[in-house]
Amino acid sequence: MDEYNGLPQQPEELSAVPEEEDEEEQAPRRPGAELYEWLQMFLGCVVAAVVLFNCVARLTRVDGSSMDTTLQHGEIMLIWSLGYTPKQGDIVVLNKTSVLLPDWTEPRAIVKRVIATGGQTVDVDYSTGTVYVDGRPLDEPYLHEEMRRPGAPSMQETHWEVPEGSIFVMGDNRNYSTDSRDSLLGAIDTDYILGKAILALWPLNRFGAV
Repeated sequence: MDEYNGLPQQPEELSAVPEEEDEEEQAPRRPGAELYEWLQMFLGCVVAAVVLFNCVARLTRVDGSSMDTTLQHGEIMLIWSLGYTPKQGDIVVLNKTSVLLPDWTEPRAIVKRVIATGGQTVDVDYSTGTVYVDGRPLDEPYLHEEMRRPGAPSMQETHWEVPEGSIFVMGDNRNYSTDSRDSLLGAIDTDYILGKAILALWPLNRFGAV
């Protein structure tokens, strides 16, 4: 029989386990590391802005009065480019650099409204001031005065057939607009479309959707 001396047995003493460090030591930052990170972020923003304003959207300024009063001279607009397909009634910016009209000192981008697209016909009746597309009169509430017959010899045609891959454009200020009615300009190849005007940005009193 095992001998029992009446004294409680003491538990064996547990060996202490060293605690693991909560945080690893961080290497000291190199001089200029923070500046380098800021430069990386800045360059990234610049690249993103370049892609945005060249491939997706861009800013442009209205030059002239051919779109009065829908758009005014000097107005700054945002135009959308990515995946855009022209539709009748859209306001578009065109980079028609191959044309130098008599009153221009250099080729320039122009802002006009799409009247018809490829495969459609356009007829203008100056006696009533009406534009017909495929034989149907357009409802044009954006015009602020009756359209008159222009005096320029190159703008005497009244019937057009728009080629495929082209658009027929006119300014809202019809009596002061050089547009597709002029044989020197004609229908515009869609490759010249920079984008659709979607937002007027400046001046602030003109801010809003186009």
